[in-house]
Amino acid sequence: MSDFLIPVRSCRRLPGALTPAGPIRLCSAMPADDTALAGLAADLKAPGRRVRIVHDAWGPATVRIVREPRVRGREAYRLTVRRDGIEIAASGDAGAYYGVQTLRDLLALHGPALPCCRIDDRPDFARRGVYYDCARGKVPTVATLKALVARLAHWKINEFQIYIKNTFTWKAHPAIGRGFSPYTPEDILEIQAHCRLHHVTFVPSLATLSHNELILQLPRYRPLAELPGTDGWEGGTMLCPTDPRSFTLVQELYREYVPLFECGEMNVCCDEPWELGRGRSRRAARRRGAGAVYLDFLLKLHRLCERYGKRMNVWGDIILQHPELIERLPKDIVALNWDYAAEGPRMPRTREFSAAGVPVMVCPGTSGWQRHGTHLPNAVANVGRFARIGRRSGALGLLNTDWGDFGHRNPLGASLHGFAHGAAHAWHGAGVDEADFTRRFAVLALRGDAALARAIRILGGTSAAAGPGANCLYHALVEPLRPPATRFLRRFRRVPVAAMAPLRYPEAINRADPDGLNEVIERLSETRLWPDPAPGLPEFEAAALADLRLAAAMDVLAARRVLMGQALRAGGMPAAPERAAWVEAMDALAEAFERLWMLRFRRSRLDDNLKLMRLARDETAALE
Repeated sequence: MSDFLIPVRSCRRLPGALTPAGPIRLCSAMPADDTALAGLAADLKAPGRRVRIVHDAWGPATVRIVREPRVRGREAYRLTVRRDGIEIAASGDAGAYYGVQTLRDLLALHGPALPCCRIDDRPDFARRGVYYDCARGKVPTVATLKALVARLAHWKINEFQIYIKNTFTWKAHPAIGRGFSPYTPEDILEIQAHCRLHHVTFVPSLATLSHNELILQLPRYRPLAELPGTDGWEGGTMLCPTDPRSFTLVQELYREYVPLFECGEMNVCCDEPWELGRGRSRRAARRRGAGAVYLDFLLKLHRLCERYGKRMNVWGDIILQHPELIERLPKDIVALNWDYAAEGPRMPRTREFSAAGVPVMVCPGTSGWQRHGTHLPNAVANVGRFARIGRRSGALGLLNTDWGDFGHRNPLGASLHGFAHGAAHAWHGAGVDEADFTRRFAVLALRGDAALARAIRILGGTSAAAGPGANCLYHALVEPLRPPATRFLRRFRRVPVAAMAPLRYPEAINRADPDGLNEVIERLSETRLWPDPAPGLPEFEAAALADLRLAAAMDVLAARRVLMGQALRAGGMPAAPERAAWVEAMDALAEAFERLWMLRFRRSRLDDNLKLMRLARDETAALE
């Protein structure tokens, strides 16, 4: 009874077992339960078995959902399995939904013969979110996001945010987003409606001050930059906070985007404004301090959010760089304190916000970006420690982040373990069995077994095995074998999203450890490392398994490229058969990469990634 992926707070075994016979009746008098019961009905369907959803409050029932005011908490529930049937009691719609999700996991664990038991459950955090990057190259189809939301809701996630920089169609600014397959207002409304069915709040999030390089490289908006030409981007990366035209642009972007969302929250982002006080705001920053300039912009955003009836959420990194600002923050904002390292220094500073009366969320990460798989040990430690700090600090919730830096080559399927692990800690962190979590994930999320869990752990360990710099395999896959990187990028014109990787990280090949690379190649090249998908595995999970295989292939190809590059830079030359085999493998990899991308994502910046792969392939083929 303790094998749940998302742990329950209390589970008491009762005598006997329930084995439903004859037609199965799923009963509730509340139409709000239909979505949950539809998922349960799909799980129960089998040849010769009839499953019906019945809207009534009495009569025979295999599973009955009732509203019970004595179950305290909007998301709490009581699940009782007896020999004669199952009852899910909750005071609210969300609680009833989560009770059904736990029942679905009971069925997955035990099959039709369910052990009799009573489960009393409620969450640790009121807000339990996932933040998914839709701004760095990959723009998921609406169908993909809907499928993802359904899985997250099954893991009792109740909040979903997508990172938007320019991937939205603004009528007043049509050039923004062109070439990125942006979302339309109708797309946003469709995603929101689907979230509502699954008791997930769809929270708007928009890069507002910083991380605006994709807008500021356009000639019309370049004059708004704090420091044009910074960091390799033609228009800089952040708006000038002291330029009134910057805020005018923000107002115009918000006017079309924010009102689409029903929820009362708005994530204005504003993290990592690298050029703050270094360009056109330098004089104000010298006179009043860079922190004060930043706060002035936040206060304008606060008033703008109030105008739309939204509570402002903001990443907390810059506020913690200027802790004197915390007392001056409005007490009706939410600070999003992020840190992605296992022992990140900002994590314990969560209490600085709560001590000042500023609501705060803890924001760990999947450790999936700038990697093909994940850095699994770091992700597990980061989420677990941050969740504990959040509980001790009285945080509102946990927002688990997954980014797509440098072209978003990292696959969605590799992030699902991190999403589920974050969900488990957000719901009942004290009940998470870290040592067994990956096996449970393989069994309950992917219908796999211990062999699949082992493969996931091997893939999750490549970042550490490759040597200093946990992201070196990601960058080395397309890094020039012979520097400098700049000549490798001459064929790129507008929006070199993926191309920024070798430009920023031209030394990934030098940093990697040869012994570790050979270990990566050996372990990820094991015959039958990845088990075949279970019969009847849904398309979303089947694609996730294909993603994991692709991630492993990319890591192997990157490790082989590093060894060739290190040999070249030491004055040697890789053997012709080795070079030819790498070229052939890259051709196959690029084809699989494109196929899996197009299965669940719009085209967006796919061609940037394919061009980088082609450049790496051609360079290797031309060696002599």
